[in-house]
Amino acid sequence: MLVQFNFKNFRSFRDEATLDLSATKMSEFNDRVVDIAGERILPVAAIYGANASGKSNVYSAFEYMANYVIESLHYGDDPQEFEDNRPTPFLFDNESKEAESSFEVYFTVPGDSKEKTYNYGFCIGRDGVTEEWLNSKAKTAREYKTVFYRSAEEGLELSGINKAGRNNIEAALDKQVLIVSLGAKLRIEICKLVRDWFLRNEFADFGDTVTSFVMSRTLPKNFTDNQGVRDKVIRFFESFDTSIKGFRVEEIPPEEDSKESTYRIFALHKKIGSDEFAEIPLAMESAGTLKMFALYPELQEVLDHGSIYFIDELNARLHPLLVRNFIMVFLNPELNRNHAQLLFTTHDTWQLSNQFLRRDEIWFTEKDEDGVSTLYSLADFVDEDGTKIRKDESYEKNYLIGKYGAIPSLKKIDL
Repeated sequence: MLVQFNFKNFRSFRDEATLDLSATKMSEFNDRVVDIAGERILPVAAIYGANASGKSNVYSAFEYMANYVIESLHYGDDPQEFEDNRPTPFLFDNESKEAESSFEVYFTVPGDSKEKTYNYGFCIGRDGVTEEWLNSKAKTAREYKTVFYRSAEEGLELSGINKAGRNNIEAALDKQVLIVSLGAKLRIEICKLVRDWFLRNEFADFGDTVTSFVMSRTLPKNFTDNQGVRDKVIRFFESFDTSIKGFRVEEIPPEEDSKESTYRIFALHKKIGSDEFAEIPLAMESAGTLKMFALYPELQEVLDHGSIYFIDELNARLHPLLVRNFIMVFLNPELNRNHAQLLFTTHDTWQLSNQFLRRDEIWFTEKDEDGVSTLYSLADFVDEDGTKIRKDESYEKNYLIGKYGAIPSLKKIDL
């Protein structure tokens, strides 16, 4: 589980930002808090804010970190590929524009009987990795132990890796490549553990029409040849749309220059006054139905693996009740047995309710007049009188009237 994510100098976030999923000392909905590795961790974080306030940049920062861990092995062989994939720093002041960007996580690993907590992070400058670190802490320990540390100035320390692994890393490490990426390739267990934790997390940007299109045409694993998988999808659909009774899969033979078959998917709807079914091409279903179909494969993956699903614009093309039903999957310990987490950005204020979310599950982004974004939690917010927000307040009403900030500054439209 993700305990905390820190990042700095990434796009509109000039200063360090922290998304903290460790539960604060508050009384609401304690049954959903997960006690693991000596931590109390939340299953959900909802991020609100005005357009262009930085919500999507929080999503992009976490996605960037994951992608760099997974892909950095390629950057050592191709300087141009590294240049194309360097993080975008804050560009509105000269110092930040030339400075490094940093990314850091604290996390636990699903199924770890020892319940260790890991702290991993790195900094990327203009020429490559300037700093990288991995620390681990036992459940009962007070302090972290260094697994490895790397610095452009201080050199390389690999105290937590065996001698053979140290020799291989020292011989093959490029300045654009992360130790974790190289170590996973070399089958060093601790590096593979970190790399795989990032690899299992899922991302969906529904503010991107191309992503939405591709995802809605991505089939769940074994969907075409396993009726049991199709039945699972139907049960998922029944939670919001009972009109779809099944699917028919039609295989299209591959063309001469292709080795892979393609498929046509038809949704089956019962005809009025008959036991027969009408077939409708899945692509002709509503945008909301297609989005839920797109969400299903990755939802199943994160629930199975106990990983993270980070969704940008979760509310796009979905009814607020359907959004709430989707979030409830992660909030219900009986459904979310492996402690998967949902992080999402949204404009759907209907979910801003003290009957649904804890104060520490609600986050806001706000951008100042200099273009600098900040990220803060409702649990930490202090009003003009110096008083923290009470759990019996109307979060939605107070947010829309501007009490918590993070709303657009509007003027009359004059054409």
